[in-house]
Amino acid sequence: MEDNGPQAAAMSTKQVSHDALVQAVAITKSYRIGRREIQVLRGVDMAVYPEEIVALVGQSGAGKSTLLHILGLLDPPTSGEIRYANQPVTRLTAARQAAMRHRHVGFVFQFYHLIPELTALQNVCLGSMMHESVFGWMSRRRVVRERASELLAQMGLGDRLQNRPSQLSGGERQRVAIARALIAEPSLILADEPTGNLDTETARGILDLIWSINETSKIAFLIVTHNERVAQMSNRIIRLRDGAIVEE
Repeated sequence: MEDNGPQAAAMSTKQVSHDALVQAVAITKSYRIGRREIQVLRGVDMAVYPEEIVALVGQSGAGKSTLLHILGLLDPPTSGEIRYANQPVTRLTAARQAAMRHRHVGFVFQFYHLIPELTALQNVCLGSMMHESVFGWMSRRRVVRERASELLAQMGLGDRLQNRPSQLSGGERQRVAIARALIAEPSLILADEPTGNLDTETARGILDLIWSINETSKIAFLIVTHNERVAQMSNRIIRLRDGAIVEE
């Protein structure tokens, strides 16, 4: 990780928001291909606050998904700092980052990322199981299964618990993915084009579900989207262009 130096550290302190669920401060991300350096993010500052729905908008290649992965601690930045609930997390060990991610964040992806060999119920349980020790899971598995069943029923899938992803429609798979994101009771869900693989009617149902979850459970959402209609429905829009925020 780069040392940003005293000047950058002072700037970061000035920009820190104590109310944010997650905050990016002066985030950059670059990749090397041979001798060529590709700059994907260029000094991004942004935050997501409790209970809001934020749309992250930009053309393909603007850096939206890269930023989402960095915010979710799935990918490290080249420089800058990510903060969860006002705590710097960028330099934590991988194990501590995973614990912070599990405590604060759920993920929903465009292509669902369900395990094809597992049932809908097992896929949702996996959202809790993967962060438990064997003994911890054994002691809690009944409670987790009951909670997973409740979530799937809330998604309208109470009769599909034992179906595998191949036996579900695209909209049903995304509902399973949303239930999996909710199982750990996060304060924030990061959603990467959650309706991008769905037809218009099914997408509308998923969006209605997201807004309902936000209203009833007070979970914040950061939604990567290229759909202007989705963006305009949100509480706030952040626009990325060429790796930098041009409007917030």
